[in-house]
Parts: sequence; structure tokens; C-alpha cells
Amino acid sequence: MHEGRELAEAQQEHWQQTYGAHPGMYGDRPSGPAVHAAEVFRAADADDVLELGAGHGRDALFFARSGFTVLAADFSPVGLDQLRAQATAEGLAEKVTTAVHDVREPLPLADASVGAVFAHMLLCMALSTKEIHALVAEVRRVLRPGGVFVYTVRHTGDAHYGAGAGHGDDIWEHGGFAVHFFPRHLVDELAEGWTLTDVHPFEEGDLPRRLWRITQTLPR
Repeated sequence: MHEGRELAEAQQEHWQQTYGAHPGMYGDRPSGPAVHAAEVFRAADADDVLELGAGHGRDALFFARSGFTVLAADFSPVGLDQLRAQATAEGLAEKVTTAVHDVREPLPLADASVGAVFAHMLLCMALSTKEIHALVAEVRRVLRPGGVFVYTVRHTGDAHYGAGAGHGDDIWEHGGFAVHFFPRHLVDELAEGWTLTDVHPFEEGDLPRRLWRITQTLPR
């Protein structure tokens, strides 16, 4: 557990440095999963979104432009500073709130207080399987009945799985970034007690990275 904490802290510092050195590193266009999520959230009559691992905010800002009220959480103050600056520049400051938060800790929200949760490649960061289960339990706690959770993860079919430094628990570090590659059974375990709507395979980036986009809904 001590090793896991050290890895997580090293990853936090790595992301701080990365966002500092490369402001707006993912550009200002929303990710494909965020575009999908906005449609799903709207169909579920959600008007507010919690984004976990929001980074510098390309997806959080997209949700705000799409009419949602957004709470953008990330463990990098540098990334969130960039998000707030862009939100202000676009006149979206009233639609976007930020929170510096480590997802290994309880979410800073009351029970059944949000309509939708989005997390693009956050669950496959340097988190143990136990920590991932705890996080999804927290997502379940803060969602209102009928709320939707859309998340994406790199999986064990990815080219980087098994490459670089292994940390156990399907976590591999390559190029300074540690990734927890998901086996399919973990997706199914995390969906227990939910309605699992979709497990959509897709690719992203130059490698390309191989991911799943998971959509699951909390029963009413």
C-alpha cells in the first residue's frame, strides 16, 4: 500500500509538471467520449455534470457550452487554473466550478446530489483495483436515481499493456505515465447494481491507445 501511495504521489507531480510545461496540452476540442456523454446526459434529463480528472478542461468547458452546470475535479491545481482562466475568457465562469481533489478520497458532494458523472481515462490512472471499486461506490453515492456514469479506460488489449515498468495489479508505467489497464471482468464488476448500457471499444491517439467507453445508469 505504501508503494501505491508513492506511485500516486509521483504521478500527481508528473501531471503537475506536464500541465505546466504544456498548457492546454489536449487542445480545446472536446473528446469523442464527451460528445457522446453530453447526448446521453441530455436524454437522461441531467442538467449538471461532475467531471473527474478534468485536467485543463477541454471536456468540462464543452459540457458548459452545451448548457450543463459543471463541477470539474482534478488533483492538479495547475490544470484547473488553466480551466478557470479559459472559462472566464469564454464567459462560462458561472457554469463551471473547480475542485482540487484526489479520487482516492471521498467525493466532496452530498448523497444523490448530481445528475451525471463523466471520467475520461481517470479510472485507468495509477489506482489499485480496490481504489477503483471505492471510487465507483462514491460515484454511485453522489448520483441521483436514474443518473448516468460515462467513463473510459485503456484495457488489456492496448499495445502498452505489459510494456515498461510493472507495478502489479495490471498497472504499467510507460513514458512516465502509469496506467491501470482494465480486464473486461473489472468493467462487469464495477457495473454490479447498475444498468450497464454500453461497452464501446474505440481507439485514440497515434499508438493508437485502445479503450472502452462504458455507459451505466443508476436504477431509479
